[in-house]
Amino acid sequence: MKKMLIIEDDKLVGNIYRHRFQAAGFQVTLATDGEAGLRAVADCQPDIVILDLMLPKLNGVEVLKRLRATGKARSLPVIVMSNAYMSALVQEARNAGADHCINKASCTPNHLVDLVNRTLGPLSGVEPTPAKPALKAEPGPTSTSAGMHRRCPPTGAEDDPALQAELRQAFLKSASEELARLRSALQAVIKSDDAAMRLQHLVSLYGRVHSLTSNSAVAGVTSVAKMASALEALLKELHEKPKNLTASTLRTVAHTIDFLGVLLGHSGAREADPLPQPNIMVVDDEAFSRRAVIGALEKANLKCVGVEDPNVALTMLSKNHFDLIFLDVDMPRLNGFELCARLRALPGYARTPVVFVTALTDFESRARSTLSGGNDLIAKPFLFIELAIKALTYVLKGQLGGPGP
Repeated sequence: MKKMLIIEDDKLVGNIYRHRFQAAGFQVTLATDGEAGLRAVADCQPDIVILDLMLPKLNGVEVLKRLRATGKARSLPVIVMSNAYMSALVQEARNAGADHCINKASCTPNHLVDLVNRTLGPLSGVEPTPAKPALKAEPGPTSTSAGMHRRCPPTGAEDDPALQAELRQAFLKSASEELARLRSALQAVIKSDDAAMRLQHLVSLYGRVHSLTSNSAVAGVTSVAKMASALEALLKELHEKPKNLTASTLRTVAHTIDFLGVLLGHSGAREADPLPQPNIMVVDDEAFSRRAVIGALEKANLKCVGVEDPNVALTMLSKNHFDLIFLDVDMPRLNGFELCARLRALPGYARTPVVFVTALTDFESRARSTLSGGNDLIAKPFLFIELAIKALTYVLKGQLGGPGP
């Protein structure tokens, strides 16, 4: 019998993984923080480790570095479970010696079993889950600025339907209570006058969102997992850079929590196959600013078309359909407000979300953005992850049949 160590701070998620791997023929040990994980490696001498990156006491990268610094553990297979939006941390894990980095928000327990069996080889006497092509043949590891971050394949027929149905039902049953806890934790952040106490409340909120990401992923509620994963990354950045904890970013956090409630309300049935990638346009005459918006969208794995000339953009909009549009305001010949008003007159663009990304944030500019038909305005300079959350919200809202916030 092969031995496995799972280092995961969410006990519920850890127990789900443990039971699934025990059913697959593994002897499983569970540790809930980085220091306990290192002790467990020495005690149980596992054949493979499943390692969450975001851990208390000692994070996953530090655990990896210490493992790779010791004799026997240098070649110990380690599969890292991470947040797709934390690309720098994922690259650190790769550099520290992770064998695989997978997106926690899109990986079910059975997909993880498949990856472990491919890493170790099928266990003697244990029937693996029904065969699929090797992970390297699955559609796209996702490119990020920090390197390749492998995604698990979408939920498929190889999952145990009874198990997935049970996990989904249990998750949705507790979802309304968890949403109330998230809102309560956010209120504690907003109402705190003391900077140190506010950061403590922010850590508490982060922990709840981190747990929601994990639980929704194992339950197969992928839309909630995607949104929670992005919010988790934003909260982490706000904790690391408290100067960005402003009224604007807190509004984004509040709107995202509200939207998670909308997504949970649409998650009663098994989710459909992944919908086609949305078509997104970014119009900005400055190459650096345009590239910044495109980079932020890539964080959410959203592809887009960048356009320098607003008149060219208007022609492209008249000939092709786009689902989401980002506009600069201060552009030559045709400014963003004028472009927005004109595109609203095009067939099929009456409700298409339009987001202004501009340094013009005075009251008059905000008023003109609304009067010209815009849905939102993001101030430059912006947080990449905050813009990614806005985009993801509009995309998922559109897939539910609405124009977005």
